[in-house]
Amino acid sequence: MLKRPLALIAALLLILLLSWSLRPKVTAEVARTALIMGTLVEIKAVGSGEKDIEEAISDAFSAMRSEEGRFSTQIETSQISAINRATAAIEVEPEVLFVLQLGQRITRLSEGAFHMGLGGLIRLWDFEAVTPRVPELSEIKQVLPISSEDAVSITGTRVERRDTNLQLDLGGIAKGYAVDRALAVLRAAGLESASVNAGGDIGLLGGHGERPWKIGIQHPRKAGELLATLALRDRAIVTSGDYERFFMLEGVRYHHIFDPQTGLPARACQSVSVVAATVAEADALATAAFVLGPVKGLALLEKSHEVEGLIVSAEGRIEMTSGLKDQIQWR
Repeated sequence: MLKRPLALIAALLLILLLSWSLRPKVTAEVARTALIMGTLVEIKAVGSGEKDIEEAISDAFSAMRSEEGRFSTQIETSQISAINRATAAIEVEPEVLFVLQLGQRITRLSEGAFHMGLGGLIRLWDFEAVTPRVPELSEIKQVLPISSEDAVSITGTRVERRDTNLQLDLGGIAKGYAVDRALAVLRAAGLESASVNAGGDIGLLGGHGERPWKIGIQHPRKAGELLATLALRDRAIVTSGDYERFFMLEGVRYHHIFDPQTGLPARACQSVSVVAATVAEADALATAAFVLGPVKGLALLEKSHEVEGLIVSAEGRIEMTSGLKDQIQWR
């Protein structure tokens, strides 16, 4: 006599379980900002649990602060500061070794246009000063790298400067690496949709929900206006421009992207945007292409694996890699 009621209860439970499993998941989008590496960093993430997303974002920010502790020349205990003080080879952590080796590869690929040994030059120009100045050529000459060779020598896990007068500064690659580390933390937390934007160094995890992320490229001469947009998934995009940190003196624009050969701001481009697999690679390649100029810079990007880019020349002419032409939308 009990079989029918038990069967009915089991059927009802099954229906309840099925209906629960078929209920649409509640999607939450969380966006938070933090000041890291002297840059306002914004992390956006989409997922099914707001608390879990918040925790993942906090962990991602923590990872970026850890990288700041390794790479910042403003922190005396950083590994880069230690290399700059050392008179012989020192042991470095795997993260630092990875970034230095990537930097070496971009240096060689760009024939020295990307250089990690411009710390003395960056301090000399001091774009953070209240009233920046143009240094004398004699001052610039004293802090220039001796050649376009790699800034460091690496033997196993030990690193030393090739020239003890040279000062490392990894600002053109370490911020991108920190964004990559943040993305790795978000991915490990199970998120499938996130973006990390560190002052224009952007890393993307998946799409923006079901759609691609829509990323705008700043117009280099029209503040607040976009030049174009790109729809991207699981990619990195970085823009280097002469409008980011600069000052004007007697009608001349002096900006923070230096030609390692002259110690002066590179003059052939207004901006370079690079799309690559990692933010660190896009970061370094954007700087290198900016220094090389439209012709050589475009050639560098074309020969780089799975890399696309857009270059705005000093005259405002637009050049882009062959693979980008079908992806870009003009404003």
